[in-house]
Amino acid sequence: MLKKFDRPKLIILMTVFVDILGIGIVIPVLPFYIKSLGAGDSVVTLLFSVFSLFAFISAPFLGTLSDSVGRRPILITSIASTAIGWLIFAGAKTIPILFLGRIIDGLAAGNISTAQSYLVDMSKDQSERTENLGLIGAMFGIGLTIGPLIGGLLGAISHSLPFWTVGVLAAINAILAYFFLPETHHNRNKTKSLEFNPLAPIFRAAKDKKLLPGYVSWFLFGSAVACQQAVFSLFLNRAFGYEEFIAGLFLTGMGITLSINQGVLMKKFWIKNFKEPQLELYMLLLVALGFLFMDIRQVIVFTLGVVLFTLGHSVLRVVMTSQMAGASGNKQGETLGMMMSVMSLSMIIGPLIAGWLYAKNIQWPFLLSAGIMVLAFVLILANRKKLAAEQLDEKAPTSFGI
Repeated sequence: MLKKFDRPKLIILMTVFVDILGIGIVIPVLPFYIKSLGAGDSVVTLLFSVFSLFAFISAPFLGTLSDSVGRRPILITSIASTAIGWLIFAGAKTIPILFLGRIIDGLAAGNISTAQSYLVDMSKDQSERTENLGLIGAMFGIGLTIGPLIGGLLGAISHSLPFWTVGVLAAINAILAYFFLPETHHNRNKTKSLEFNPLAPIFRAAKDKKLLPGYVSWFLFGSAVACQQAVFSLFLNRAFGYEEFIAGLFLTGMGITLSINQGVLMKKFWIKNFKEPQLELYMLLLVALGFLFMDIRQVIVFTLGVVLFTLGHSVLRVVMTSQMAGASGNKQGETLGMMMSVMSLSMIIGPLIAGWLYAKNIQWPFLLSAGIMVLAFVLILANRKKLAAEQLDEKAPTSFGI
């Protein structure tokens, strides 16, 4: 029998898994599916961009709404909307319907951030909070590892079958959430009027002096990772002559490493031996070092860089999220939704910059990513010193002079 909280936690993890599985399935199948409808390659990138654009707007709004009305209704609505989006996408016969499916899915982009808020609500302390967020990270790794494999196998039968499969899984998940998912956010302000301006959380985030450095650092982190992801396979081909199969092996290895690191080592090693603020700074530098090694055109050094990047990136994603959740007070849903929005923005901007730099020199994107991580390190360190100085000033006795 499942313990009291095991079933809700499993449903939450399944929610994240289905979302990420869908992303993994898209990678190998989407170009062929688009071409079967008579569209060109540019439509593929536009479909990714339109999803990111609507996710940028919807994620903080849905997070804020979950702070007011609770996690359960937002999760159920988001999961159901994801299912509808995928099923529309799978049944599309024209390009506009494809875009409609991705827009609906983008409007439901509160799934992951609200799922994170749900597990944060369940956490008794900072250590358990980090552990629970690590489990979500592990679902990322597993979904991105097996998603392309499932997409390739199902896509060989029918180009639309992978999308039907994800849509059905999301629908099943919505039904399970409706019947078995309890509410966890019991300390919400029920007297506060609901806010229906989707841009309001973004404006508030820009004015939040306490959390703004965290949002900026998160954007820098996301942009650096997006730059790397955009040119990774291209670099393997140009630098070493590797084709799709070897690139797939690298990505599979990264997914497995990420899953083990976040699902097992996060609890057993990282949060057991280090404090979150330490890990945040150490991992920023480790990821920067990984980017520098990946920039070197020697297979062994490049592979070492991939390992360092994957280890640091997987820990950093969890720790930065946990730190922001801990600092957000009773606005966890809004904060985590805003973080997803910021990540969506970085996933739009990062690849554009990486593509432009790659056309000039294939090593420049990795150098830029390393520099961005060092910049994030400096920003976080400077902000901590500033906060420490302000706390000392507050504790110092007031002197009126004589």
